[in-house]
Amino acid sequence: MSDSFENTRILLIDDDVKLCRLIASYLQPLGYDVVAEHNGRAGLNRALSESFEAVLLDVMLPGLSGFDVLRELRKESQVPVLMLTALGEEADRIVGLEMGADDYLPKTFSTRELLARLRAVLRRSALTARSQEPPQAAPLVVGDLWIDTEEHRATLNDKPLTLTPVEYELLVALARSAGRVRTREQLLLQVAEREFESFDRAIDVHISSLRRKLGDDPRYPQFIETVRCAGYRMLKPPTAIMTPERETAK
Repeated sequence: MSDSFENTRILLIDDDVKLCRLIASYLQPLGYDVVAEHNGRAGLNRALSESFEAVLLDVMLPGLSGFDVLRELRKESQVPVLMLTALGEEADRIVGLEMGADDYLPKTFSTRELLARLRAVLRRSALTARSQEPPQAAPLVVGDLWIDTEEHRATLNDKPLTLTPVEYELLVALARSAGRVRTREQLLLQVAEREFESFDRAIDVHISSLRRKLGDDPRYPQFIETVRCAGYRMLKPPTAIMTPERETAK
């Protein structure tokens, strides 16, 4: 996470109105949007009904204590919470942390220390969120052929290929097993989701069309090789079969 915090919404729940104004006047010029509530119940309702990147939460509050607010908040939200308190006892700090607070700051803090701790919990929150995102599938690359399975597109020599859904699925199936033979039965079941029939040559038709779009000569394939009485294989570069002209040139 960068140190740019433009439009970062912070909920400040504290009954000390003067302190709230001080914190807001310090954070807002740095790019934070600070919203204040001075009652525990009102603060909890706002935390649950709106979107905030972090909550600064006082322990001693009217309506609901900070501990009660934190307990109820953690039932529905994992928003980062930085506890603020005039209490300095270690037991109180431990209770807050065990209940799910991300950090704990006595009210003798300086604004610089508050900023440093706030940035730290925001960075940790961002890293946690990224770690929980599903990993992106790596593109499939076979020579100059590039297949982005996330975007559902393929390019050859950086030029987009216009493929039918079946052609695309065939290409992906062959690329994922490059160097290995895939039978017609396997390809049919994978891309057409139907059982193979001995006289069903639909796969051959799709392969022929796919080869044309790849500029692939079935006699001297650069990508898709026919394996007699078996099926098809995506060739791994540089194992493509050489044409007589290429062999002569060598």
